[in-house]
Amino acid sequence: MNTNGNSDAIHRSVKTDRFQGHDYYNVDELLEPEHLLVREATRDWVKKEISPIIEDYSNRAAYPRQIVKGLGEIGAFGPSLPAEYGGGGMDEIAYGIVMQELERGDSGVRSAASVQGSLVMYPIYKYGSEEQKRKYLPKLASGEFIGCFGLTEPNSGSDPSSMSSNLKDDGDAYILNGAKMWITNSPIADVCVVWAKNEEGRVLGVILEKGMKGLSAPEIHGKWSLRASCTGELVFEDVRVPKENVLPHIQGLRGPLSCLSKARYGIAWGVIGAAMDCYDSALRYSLERTQFGKPIGQFQLTQKKLAEMITEITKAQLLAWRLGTLANKGKATPAQISMAKRNNVHMALEIAREARQIHGGMGITNEYPIMRHMMNLETVLTYEGTHDIHLLITGHDITGLNAFK
Repeated sequence: MNTNGNSDAIHRSVKTDRFQGHDYYNVDELLEPEHLLVREATRDWVKKEISPIIEDYSNRAAYPRQIVKGLGEIGAFGPSLPAEYGGGGMDEIAYGIVMQELERGDSGVRSAASVQGSLVMYPIYKYGSEEQKRKYLPKLASGEFIGCFGLTEPNSGSDPSSMSSNLKDDGDAYILNGAKMWITNSPIADVCVVWAKNEEGRVLGVILEKGMKGLSAPEIHGKWSLRASCTGELVFEDVRVPKENVLPHIQGLRGPLSCLSKARYGIAWGVIGAAMDCYDSALRYSLERTQFGKPIGQFQLTQKKLAEMITEITKAQLLAWRLGTLANKGKATPAQISMAKRNNVHMALEIAREARQIHGGMGITNEYPIMRHMMNLETVLTYEGTHDIHLLITGHDITGLNAFK
């Protein structure tokens, strides 16, 4: 009886979210007061709504759909889009901070917000008609509508120009055929922003709505990563798309790629949250766990791991902050965003792996967030442009030579 009671007490204490944040270089002094307020509000929400449930949902490979309304209430959908359309009206640094705090909770939670804001709301805002903006953006911002973004296909990932999804003119509508793969939120989406080629080979963006005849969104099962996120396909079988649902102000791959830049920017910030959560847990564990008569944090190799973790987190924080200041001025280039996405995701994954070692055997259990973050980050390393593709984007930018051709 007493043993079981002690076990329950230990279980409860481990599950308590004691995260406080880490700022070794006083980066907070570079932030505005509203940035700190946004961070505090988002962090409090994550501690209350995400931390107590996320391990259970990840274990069951289930998406906590009830969080969507809360994400809308805290302004996580489109933080930097204009308030007149339901966005937060904040700057790009505030957007990044929100993504960081959400990913500290779970990469899948950040993905839900990132897809909704950057890949669904942003293209409608940037390239849509006024009627489309008024119709969709406020409901997406509040979480009343859930959105998804269709670009990647079964045979077209890093090379979107090879997509086979196609639109054929049919008078006042287009007939859409094809399929998309690895689409966050597709099985539960009310609105889909999909990219497909017209008969001239030009890429168009179209808005689909749940219930359109010929549109289906089967869920993908068996994931070992992003298990608390809903992922599926989009299948188009002679879907009739009214021409009023076409995004009128964009043609070509520049449209979807600009959306990806917006999402990649959010990832560059977001993964810092996952890294800090792993570091925070490892630091605390190293001070509480004793071996050979002293805390394991007193051993040189453990201190080496922890010191390198906080160093890499600090470098990533400064990289993200500088990128944010450039984004606020409209000067952040896609190549600069690629560099930050690649560097920071790799950093977070390496920190998760080192944190797992500090936790020893306990690091593989769901008593701690380490393995969940590690598995999630394996996907983040690949999506929105793979680790290697972003390396080649930087290579192209600095040499002027295109390795893709």
